[in-house]
Amino acid sequence: MTLLIDADYIVYKACAACETEIDFGNDVIVVTSRFSEVMETIESNLYDIASDLGCFDDFILFFSSSRNFRKLLYPAYKGHRNRKKPCGYRRAINQLKKEHHVIIHPFLEADDAIGIYATRHPGNIVVSPDKDMRQIPGDLFDLSDGVITITPEEAERWHLIQTMSGDQTDGYSGIPGIGVKRAAALLDKDGCTWDTVVKAYKAKGLSEDDALLNARLAKILHNEHYDAGRKQILYWTPPDARNTTNNGAGVRTEAA
Repeated sequence: MTLLIDADYIVYKACAACETEIDFGNDVIVVTSRFSEVMETIESNLYDIASDLGCFDDFILFFSSSRNFRKLLYPAYKGHRNRKKPCGYRRAINQLKKEHHVIIHPFLEADDAIGIYATRHPGNIVVSPDKDMRQIPGDLFDLSDGVITITPEEAERWHLIQTMSGDQTDGYSGIPGIGVKRAAALLDKDGCTWDTVVKAYKAKGLSEDDALLNARLAKILHNEHYDAGRKQILYWTPPDARNTTNNGAGVRTEAA
């Protein structure tokens, strides 16, 4: 069993915690950091995760690529996140590459790289506090509530919920007036299907194309959504549109 760790979160949090602001009292304020402290904090966090989960064979650290395929679909995706990375962030990743097994897929976020690996190699544990990871069937350790098991049906349901509710953190809105609870209620009432999602969009004067864009932004990629041989992302398509000539072929990936 391998731990599939969302390391973006761990490294960002550690680097931010180790920053120190120095005010020289004139027009200069400098933010500094001790790199040794950053690495000690990261390793301590990894040790805590290992201690919480007990017996496992190995762990892999996943990071997001500097380029993101979702921006090709929707240029405003995460456009509000203009804050610079904390001190030592890039250097910490480079150091971890030397010391641990690190995976970075070109054009993919860490979430997607984990989703592809977890569905290609089932039986491992995803480690992340990110709610999006509930789209990945299998075991999930969210760093607070212990290990939970996500069924394929629950994973698909969460994707449809996020398609309707949107994600303000990632910078894309869903259906006006519909949040997570309302989206879940609609799926319970009208069925956990793509038709229910489209119906909800059209009820607010939106189109199926609007729904499909949000579904592709929301979807955490699985193995079926990435052609490793061609290094090509396959965009999510509704169940009734699969196995057609328009199968959602998306961007080809070459370099991170």
